[in-house]
Amino acid sequence: MRVLHIVTGLASGGAERQLLLTVRNLPAHQHCEVVALTNPGTVAAALRAEGVTVHDLAMRGNRDLGALPRLVRLIRAGGFDLVHTHLYRAGLYGRLAARLAGVRAVVATEHSLHPGVIEGRPVTAGVKGLYLAAERLGRSTVAVSRQVERTLHDWGVPPGRVELIPNGIDAARYSWPPARRAGIRDRVRAELGLPQDGWVIGAVGRLVPGKRFDVLLDALRELDGPAGTRPWLVVIGDGPERAALERRAERLGVRARLVLTGERDDVPELLTALDVLAAPSTEETFGLGVLEGLAAGLPVRYSACPALEELPADAAPGARRVPSDARSYAAALSDLYGWRGGGPAAQPPAVARYDIARAAACLGALYDRLVPARR
Repeated sequence: MRVLHIVTGLASGGAERQLLLTVRNLPAHQHCEVVALTNPGTVAAALRAEGVTVHDLAMRGNRDLGALPRLVRLIRAGGFDLVHTHLYRAGLYGRLAARLAGVRAVVATEHSLHPGVIEGRPVTAGVKGLYLAAERLGRSTVAVSRQVERTLHDWGVPPGRVELIPNGIDAARYSWPPARRAGIRDRVRAELGLPQDGWVIGAVGRLVPGKRFDVLLDALRELDGPAGTRPWLVVIGDGPERAALERRAERLGVRARLVLTGERDDVPELLTALDVLAAPSTEETFGLGVLEGLAAGLPVRYSACPALEELPADAAPGARRVPSDARSYAAALSDLYGWRGGGPAAQPPAVARYDIARAAACLGALYDRLVPARR
């Protein structure tokens, strides 16, 4: 079976990294290629390094209608059996292009949908109308959490057209023997300019307003202490809010203790440098960063994580929910300040529940149902 994944871009965000893991773990008989409508970033490089063909459509913007015939030609030339789209723009153009190219098996994964927000943007009547029109061109929409599934149903997408397949993480990538982990931790801290014996708060995600990393900067100021013992903050990711976060850190007097790593494809290694992971976003549809922190053995303080809300409380004993404001995070982090806990904790049951192998197997089974084997 030949599968084409179409994604809006391939910078290192949650949906993009999820696509990388999915392609890596799908059944062997499902051969994948990937199209980025725009911005082929570090995830494109990682896919190519693994031998996956990545096409750059070089789309110039949402209204670059010339991208549609280019995409139709690419689908026809590739002889694809199934097209799978990811993110809003790719869902609009990709589903239409697939149908024009004669592909009937069309799937979309909805990575970031809330009742009034899609991918961090308000849902207007026009946005919702376009979304529902495009949805009817496909065969199935994959919801990455029950929260997304409920929103799709509320929007009027029939239950029979929605498939619940939660996101997954490569749990083994976050776990090392103690000596190797210590070596990675020392190397990463040296690279980032962190004190080897410092206490480091970390966060993972695109630098966009919805992630609310400004809350952590405000909390960092409240956690100020004697010189040499002050906590640091490392934010793993990049995005349009970088300059604003740097300016805020300067105003608060904490810029010297803030590290913005930029876009990286070695998140498991970077997490070894942290002592706690904080996630103040209130607009998560899954909570991938929270799961990554738990897989790395870190205590986690978070404000929204639908993935955990669907599980019993004892599935993630190292995670605590915190209101998304500076005072609450300062108090929650202060309780952990200086805590080392004798090394990383064991991966909790929640991590095994969301292992990528399970998610990829479910998705592969969906592909097989939509594209029966040729006799």
